[in-house]
This record gives sequence, structure tokens and C-alpha cells, in this order.
Amino acid sequence: MIFHVVPEDRWTAGAPAPYAPASLAEEGFVHCSADEPAALAVADARYREVPGTLLVLAVDPSRLSAEVRWEEVGGTAYPHVHGPVERGAVVAVSTVVRDGTGRATGLVPGP
Repeated sequence: MIFHVVPEDRWTAGAPAPYAPASLAEEGFVHCSADEPAALAVADARYREVPGTLLVLAVDPSRLSAEVRWEEVGGTAYPHVHGPVERGAVVAVSTVVRDGTGRATGLVPGP
């Protein structure tokens, strides 16, 4: 599994079409994390100020038609999906639990 953090409204906006965030057009790939703790760290670092519900999508790479490349950034390898994410490749969705300051503190199953 690989994991992707997304605000809930962005995830639901294009359904049922494959998910294609702005990073796909801007950078050529969808940013992902190797595990849930790394995804939670991304949620905390990059989405603390973003209002609303944050989700973590568990993506099965074997269900993607796009290539997944593990690319090094700052000494750490991250999985990048080089194409849209088919919704059928998302095998689980978790909601990010945040405290009053927006800090990500955990994950709970389901949106």
C-alpha cells in the first residue's frame, strides 16, 4: 500500500472520474507516502492550516494503470504516482484526527 493525503472536498469533487490533483498537472505526479505514520506527518506539516476534513487514501499500486516511482527527496524515498489515481485502486479511506490547533494526531477508519 501507498498513502495519499487529500482534503475531503477535493477527493469527492471529481467522483467518479479518476483522481487527478493539481500536482499531477504541475509536477507530473501525485505525491504519496510509504506508510500511515508518514502520511500523518505530511498531514501535519502541509495541511495544518487547511480547513475541513482531511483524508488519507490507502492506494493499492497493483490496481493503478499509472506507474509508481519511488523517488528520493531530501534523503527519503517517496512513492509518486505518474498519472491519475483510479478510484478502484483506493482500498481504504481514513480520516485525519486533528487537535484545536490543526495538528494531525491520528487516523480513524472511514470519512
